[in-house]
Amino acid sequence: MTCQKFSVALLHWEFIYLTTAFNLAYPITPWRFKLSCMTPNTTYDFLLPTGISKNTSNLNEHNEAVVEDKLNSSSTYFSNLSSKTTFHCCFWSKEEKNCSVHADNTEGKAFISTVNSLVFQQIGANWNIQCWMKEDLKLFICYMESLFKNPFKTYDLKVHLLYVLPEVLDESPPVPQKGSFQIVQCNCSVHDSCECQVPVPTAKLNHTLLLYLKITSGGINFQSPLMSVQPINVVKPDPPLGLHMEITDAGNLKISWSSPTLVPFQLQYQVKYSENSSTNMRKADEIVSATSLLIDSVLPGSSYEVQVRGKRLDGPGIWGDWSTPLIFTTQDVIYFPPKILTSVGSNVSIHCIYKNENEIVSSKKIVWWLNLAEKIPASQYTVLGDRVSKVTFPNLNATRPRGKFTYDAVYCCNQQECHHRYAELYVIDVNINISCETDGYLTKMTCRWSTNAIQSLMGSTLQLRYHRSSLYCSDVPSIHPISEPKDCHLQRDGFYECIFQPIFLLSGYTMWIKINHSLGSLDSPPTCVVPDSVVKPLPPSSVKAEITVKIGLLKISWEKPVFPENNLKFQIRYGLNGKEVQWKIYEVYDAKSKSASVLVPDLCAVYAVQVRCQRLDGLGYWSNWSSPAYTVVMDIKVPTRGPEFWRIINEDTTKKERNVTLLWKPLMKNDSLCSVRKYVVKHHTSRNGTWSEDVGNHTKFTFLWTEQGHSVTVLAVNSIGASFVNFNLTFSWPVSKVNTVQSLSAYPLNSSCVLLSWTLSPSDYYLMYFVTEWKILNEDSEIKWLRIPPSVKKYYIHDHFIPIEKYQFSLYPVFMEGVGKPKIINSFTQDDIEKHQHDAGLYVIVPIIISSSILLLGTLLISHQRMKKLFWEDVPNPKNCSWAQGLNFQKVPFSIFLTQNIERTFFEV
Repeated sequence: MTCQKFSVALLHWEFIYLTTAFNLAYPITPWRFKLSCMTPNTTYDFLLPTGISKNTSNLNEHNEAVVEDKLNSSSTYFSNLSSKTTFHCCFWSKEEKNCSVHADNTEGKAFISTVNSLVFQQIGANWNIQCWMKEDLKLFICYMESLFKNPFKTYDLKVHLLYVLPEVLDESPPVPQKGSFQIVQCNCSVHDSCECQVPVPTAKLNHTLLLYLKITSGGINFQSPLMSVQPINVVKPDPPLGLHMEITDAGNLKISWSSPTLVPFQLQYQVKYSENSSTNMRKADEIVSATSLLIDSVLPGSSYEVQVRGKRLDGPGIWGDWSTPLIFTTQDVIYFPPKILTSVGSNVSIHCIYKNENEIVSSKKIVWWLNLAEKIPASQYTVLGDRVSKVTFPNLNATRPRGKFTYDAVYCCNQQECHHRYAELYVIDVNINISCETDGYLTKMTCRWSTNAIQSLMGSTLQLRYHRSSLYCSDVPSIHPISEPKDCHLQRDGFYECIFQPIFLLSGYTMWIKINHSLGSLDSPPTCVVPDSVVKPLPPSSVKAEITVKIGLLKISWEKPVFPENNLKFQIRYGLNGKEVQWKIYEVYDAKSKSASVLVPDLCAVYAVQVRCQRLDGLGYWSNWSSPAYTVVMDIKVPTRGPEFWRIINEDTTKKERNVTLLWKPLMKNDSLCSVRKYVVKHHTSRNGTWSEDVGNHTKFTFLWTEQGHSVTVLAVNSIGASFVNFNLTFSWPVSKVNTVQSLSAYPLNSSCVLLSWTLSPSDYYLMYFVTEWKILNEDSEIKWLRIPPSVKKYYIHDHFIPIEKYQFSLYPVFMEGVGKPKIINSFTQDDIEKHQHDAGLYVIVPIIISSSILLLGTLLISHQRMKKLFWEDVPNPKNCSWAQGLNFQKVPFSIFLTQNIERTFFEV
């Protein structure tokens, strides 16, 4: 009987002896599985209800009834167990009907048996278990919670996880001894649930982790079978980030999100969403490998709720937690795209679906407005079905900012009714000029560009991108699909500067500016640059400047820069040195030349000179100007002439001697060429012949006049030699008595000008010039003098004259034979002062009179024209006026109109 009972129970519960306890480990699945436990001494009589046949067919038919019948009695049974009792546990899942049981037979040998899981589910202790690897790949977590109604007390629950992670990677590692397991206490702070954490090194993610659980509750011990898992196969991703919904340019609803950043493999995503609108309700669940999903047939006034979770795409893994639900509601008017960013000259289109009071407006009734101020012509509309209207903007101009609004508002309207929502149109001029130059050492290329010419868009970023071709540029530059970004830095002058280093001189660099914005990106027109064609050479070196001796030219010399090796042209600028140099340009096109000479007006001035160069073929840039070189003032030629001089004669009547003092002004540089080292006075008399006296740099020299005739010449001497052209003055006693000047008058015009006039008498001597002297009378003041040409008879003297002082004026005729007798006056000419003052007043009064006359004449002409027009307007039509009939209005005197008009007036009155 015992044998039959054992056989029936064995068949019914499907016990199959497999192997020893720790030689097999339960593989952890990527989904939830269950742990169920019961005592090892449970008898089959206990499991089978009384009165039920032991026949296997009957057992199969009443299997569920047996379990349910014994459920209540099992609770009492668990409560009576000893604290030393050890439960046998097994793992099972929804996909499995059986579970593996660890049991000891009478001989003390451990066995693993397969038992129908329904038995444990109804009369055993049960837990839900899920194990996974966190996304950060650092912690392995096992989470367990109580399942069904456990028939034992759950107070004082303690759970420990024991694990071992082999050092060597092996798909089937040997089962280690129990003493090699590490133990982790699980956190059971939440009621009827626990969480166990095992740290896993990154290098061992592919190793096999062996573990099992020990559970203690109310003095009862449970021990799970051994489990095995590779942590990398049960990674649980975090919920996706940045869940977002928007209407696309095509009018679809786009659900997008960001992939978790820590997972080392590609993910697949499960998206569940629901749509709720006045006309439609739907739910959907889709799995995608991309990070976005498009939902078509979006209607205005609809509400969408979306959640997303992720799982490993290739290979085993665990679905992550769902993201937080996101709700998106479409507006009553849908624009797609709702915002457009485009460039000048482009064509764009905007679509619209209009909902009014729960009804979709027909696309044929939709009209479009720009900024609610300008109705867009119907020729730009396109009807797309019954619901969608499209408007197209061709060849757009740049948006003109209106206050804080930097866009144009495009309104979709139901005939004359417009919704307050609108689409935003941003049009930007992206014509950005990029200029590049290669340095003189041919080692780097610097490119510069400015955004001042374009409208800045809030939130936009600009980036220079480029593509380098192997050789030169194409005829028409185009944006290459493969490009690289270049870091550019804003300079103080408002330009961005980017440096390419190293460079390939003959490669073509195609570059453009990419404008990135949340609305999209725009590219400026591309430009292509070959570094060899934009070289800015180093400036010429060893620049020297000098005024050539005897020739008198400004000579400039320089050394050509080492790079580039192309033929160069040179440009010279020169000018008188000073605070603001007035530059003159001289160009040299001979590539072999290293010097040039130019004419300059002043040979005795300091000139500043600079030189720069450029490729002879015109490519590239002019170099910077060289450091300035300066000429040194030095004597170029002998002085062009000697100084002008005059004499003062002091006569001693007692000794019958005359002391002559010569006076002259220092020579200017343009006469001395360029300096005077000394002056030499050359004497000539009939008795003593010729001799010279060196007076150094003095401008005064006195000698004794003893002979009847004495000629002197003053020479200027520089480092080159003495002047060739000089002034002579002859002193002659007979000639000094020749009286040629008959009268002399001095008229003060103002405090700075005096007019001298004189009359002459005939003379046989040849007149060379006059010399006039003036000084303040009765004072030992300096005598001033100047030369006057012989052909004039009046002369203006410009000096500072004091009105209350008396002045002495002298006029000397100078003949070739000597100096004649002077005419001297000791005051201004009183008789004609008032006359000259009156004449000066006429110069002021006459222009005033003339101007007034012209103004009066113009006034009379205008008045005459107005009066004539007045009377002609009053002339009636001859057909309607008796007195006007028969008159020829071209010949009749003007007075008749006046007379007739007056008579008519009196008659009418």
